[in-house]
Amino acid sequence: MGLARKAVADASMTFLWASSIASLGAVAKAIAPSLGLDGPRTVYVIFALVSLHIFFFGFLGEVLGGASFNPTASVAFAYAGVSKDDLLTLAVAIPAQMVGAVGGVLAIQQVMPKQYQHMLEGPKLKVPLQTGVIAEAILTFAITLIVMWALLRGPRNPIAKTFCIIFATIALVGAGGAYTGPAMNPANAFAWAFVANQHASWEHFAVYWVGPMIGTIFAVWAFNLLFGSQIAHNKAAAAKTTKASMKEDGEAAKSKKVKSEDSDDISNKLKAS
Repeated sequence: MGLARKAVADASMTFLWASSIASLGAVAKAIAPSLGLDGPRTVYVIFALVSLHIFFFGFLGEVLGGASFNPTASVAFAYAGVSKDDLLTLAVAIPAQMVGAVGGVLAIQQVMPKQYQHMLEGPKLKVPLQTGVIAEAILTFAITLIVMWALLRGPRNPIAKTFCIIFATIALVGAGGAYTGPAMNPANAFAWAFVANQHASWEHFAVYWVGPMIGTIFAVWAFNLLFGSQIAHNKAAAAKTTKASMKEDGEAAKSKKVKSEDSDDISNKLKAS
């Protein structure tokens, strides 16, 4: 995928993610009463919406050729050798994700009905700065490690992989709610900080960029330590495929040689007779 297409794909996907994820609470509150699940039971509706969300964006990412809506995911898979993204690609993709997220937040603010406007909010720091940085680092470390495990070493069933990610996401969002929101996605956090004119603050940069990126790097190291380097795994798989292909070619050549010898044998016998 060319750089321009990569930028458009990532920006589009992040636009959809930022606008839709912000509206989940309002959508759940709107439809829960009709399902008989209002009050505390609204959590079931939210769980269902989050599940559909992750399924949809997993599918959309594949359709768009590996597009991403999260800078930490882009960095993690590039650093681990899973994707082919290099520094230049990341330098294009991450700003595109930021622009897409800002567009998504501005769009949902314009179209959300007034009675639900108060439910639109992004991640907010609720603890001291140092605690917030540590919290985002730990949360991002956990979600990145779990996502990498699920996709690369986890269940073979795609649905099972997705549910591992869903449960982890919901659990970590709940755990981080009292600390940083949480974000675990610098682009989404940037969008909300931008509309609040706080995107240039040290607090935003430290908590929602430095913390998650530290967590991402440590998650890749931990994954390599626990499950082996994906680069080495890819090389081993490629070598195994090449070896199998050479073996098949050798067997095919041997079979062809035997058939040729048999044909010559029959020809000689016919001549002798």
